[in-house]
Amino acid sequence: MRVVVKAGGRAIAGNLKGIAESIAKRATEHRIVFVHGGGDIVSDYSRRMGVEPKFVTSPQGIRSRYTDAQELEVYVMVMAGKLNKEFVAELSRLGVKAVGLSGADGGLLMAERKKRIVVVDERGRKRVMDGGYTGMIVSTSPELLDLLTSNGFTVVVSPIAVSSEGELLNVDGDQAAASIARALSADVLVLLSDVEGVLLDGEIVNRLKPQDAIELAQRIGPGMNRKLLLAGEAVSSGVRTAVICNGLSEDPLRILEEPKGTVIAPQ
Repeated sequence: MRVVVKAGGRAIAGNLKGIAESIAKRATEHRIVFVHGGGDIVSDYSRRMGVEPKFVTSPQGIRSRYTDAQELEVYVMVMAGKLNKEFVAELSRLGVKAVGLSGADGGLLMAERKKRIVVVDERGRKRVMDGGYTGMIVSTSPELLDLLTSNGFTVVVSPIAVSSEGELLNVDGDQAAASIARALSADVLVLLSDVEGVLLDGEIVNRLKPQDAIELAQRIGPGMNRKLLLAGEAVSSGVRTAVICNGLSEDPLRILEEPKGTVIAPQ
């Protein structure tokens, strides 16, 4: 079974060993690609290096990192270096054949740099600003992932893409995972968060059809709305199932055997 797992920075910071152990338990049974976030850790190292992190909010309410040239240097160092290799090392300690890549390796993630972006300021007014070094993924080449996973390797991917002009770009980790899942025609896309699943009126939404997930994404808060939208689109594009669940639990990938959290599936 082809499984793509994505964990955000909070889940990794709070449960790196638990996530690694959960992957290790299933690495021989499934072909696993793990995409890691790490925004909070990037912010910490940015401040240590005298670069204050900047964030922007889109008109759709999606909050994201604004990556200028200085921030890009820190982002690449922390994501492709520190975090990626720490996770590879932890999997290796657990006996897993692990390989760490960035999306720039082997043309895995190609992206287009956003020349201009529309943001909403603290007063709710829209304005246009330079897009910095943030990219929107335009193509995904799964050949290297196929080669590695078919030979028993678990692949750890940092969400860095490359443009047609050779620029390294910061891309959203959830978008990277969803793009990879679609390219691999994955059986399961797992988005690990720091909550139990999608909450609506204080209750976990257990199951959604893809179109329902896409529509619900317009009604919930920043962060989770992006996960839900990407999960719905991925299942609409051929991924069999997507799950949004808690990455801070003892064995997060138990959901492959005992579905929990929010499951997005055609039926």
